[in-house]
Amino acid sequence: MRRALCLGALATASGKVYFSETFGDGWESRWTSSEWKKSDGTQGTWKASAGKWFSDEKEDQGIQTAEDSRFFGLSAGFDSFSNAGKDLIIQYQAKYEKDIECGGGYVKVGPKLSDPTSFGDPTTYNIMFGPDKCGYTKRTHLIFNYKGKNVLKKSDLAYKQEGEGTSHVYRLVLKPDNTARVEIDGEKIYEGSLKEDWELLAPKEIKDPDGKKPSDWVDDSMMDDPADKKPENWVEEKRIVDANAKKPDDWDDEEDGEWEAPMIDNPEYKGEWTVKRISNPAYKGIWEAKKIANPEFVDDDNLYKYDDFGFIGFDLWQVKGNTIFDNIIITDDVAEADKFVQKWKTLSEVEKAKKKEEDDAKAEEAKKAAESTDSKDDDDDDDSED
Repeated sequence: MRRALCLGALATASGKVYFSETFGDGWESRWTSSEWKKSDGTQGTWKASAGKWFSDEKEDQGIQTAEDSRFFGLSAGFDSFSNAGKDLIIQYQAKYEKDIECGGGYVKVGPKLSDPTSFGDPTTYNIMFGPDKCGYTKRTHLIFNYKGKNVLKKSDLAYKQEGEGTSHVYRLVLKPDNTARVEIDGEKIYEGSLKEDWELLAPKEIKDPDGKKPSDWVDDSMMDDPADKKPENWVEEKRIVDANAKKPDDWDDEEDGEWEAPMIDNPEYKGEWTVKRISNPAYKGIWEAKKIANPEFVDDDNLYKYDDFGFIGFDLWQVKGNTIFDNIIITDDVAEADKFVQKWKTLSEVEKAKKKEEDDAKAEEAKKAAESTDSKDDDDDDDSED
């Protein structure tokens, strides 16, 4: 039997489940569709679906983006909580039934919404997490809101959500020591520091704004060789008058004008002469102002902490839809999150087997088509010979 949404924080032996959703019966009553893009006709719709590959259709049912080239907005609320002093796990499952081409498959988690129908891009959130792609730009987003600013990771996280039609499970673990860990399909793709890998804080040091480069500072690493001189026999004339040219016997100066010998390439031409470059003995390197303590730097050991989590939602643009989301959980209990990972593993084995069957069938069809074409070409050759 599929689990329903945890409307309140469900206590477990070692932690809490703040939110859980498997999109069983009645999911529509627990989620609110956004109307943010309704007025301009680009608001997409959601439907329940397990997709074309599943182990148990009812058990593996999730919610699917139903159209192409649409904005998709959907959110669910839960009892507000703070992650102060404890691990926070945000985990969900995503399956691209076809290549999205350009769009996202991420979730946003943030403070309680006053009006879920207005949920959209302008809505404040605490964390945005999940895959995003447009053309050749692919990454797994992990964005933290800090003091009203959404801050991207300095370097992109790996993108695993290719459009091969199989499910992937995303897990973010945010810890009180200001570190984060990201796993996709149970594999760690990142673990590191919020302070080092996001520009959440002002830099500890800055270049001295009063620093001035000394007037005698030499920052040219190379210089002209003062001893290098252009050879006396150096020829720079590219074209010369053809000395062997003769005025034609029938040339009439009055009718044809004054005769001039044609120009030809100069066989002695050596090109434009340039002085040899040598290392500058006075070179001191590239000048930089010295670093000083940044007066605006304020350390914060609570970067990880948010006072209010009260909603989770999908706010997406997708060129190609048919993305299925399922098995969402927000908890501080890794054992509870692991139960959903195990469920994903069972489904993943079925999906991979079905995909192999489909790929093998396509390969066999392609082989037969190629053999048929070769056979027809041979018949045509025989007819030509006859």
